[in-house]
Amino acid sequence: MSNGENELATSREYRFPRKLVYEAWTTPEWLARWWGPKGFTNTFEVCDIRPGGEWRFTMHGPDGKNYPNVSAFVEVMPQERVAIEHLSGHKFRVTATFETLADGGTLVTFNQRFKHKRAFEQAKPYCIEGNEQNLDRLGELLEELAQRV
Repeated sequence: MSNGENELATSREYRFPRKLVYEAWTTPEWLARWWGPKGFTNTFEVCDIRPGGEWRFTMHGPDGKNYPNVSAFVEVMPQERVAIEHLSGHKFRVTATFETLADGGTLVTFNQRFKHKRAFEQAKPYCIEGNEQNLDRLGELLEELAQRV
């Protein structure tokens, strides 16, 4: 779904408490397990989750290709918001917000805003589905984490 100019936005409701969902975004070993579309894995070189913190990692595609990424954490507001500036390749900012639902679950809103219209138009066809798969993978991890408690 498109929200604003050069922006993709989606949201997902999870039946898990906001604290757990936020921790899945801010615990490097958990983030590495779900970040990216279906079939991708990650190797994190640096994951300094704090405002101004560096995030360097390689996504390994199901096709065997490697995709190096360099990002920086812009905002980290406990249980409220995480914003990440993607600095390599297409330039964009991902902002995730976390809201407690009446049933105790969590609404995650995922916005991806591209710096340049051309990059947005190039990435849009695969980012729409990729972002949904990303949130699917987050849900799978949350299911697993909830069973441990």
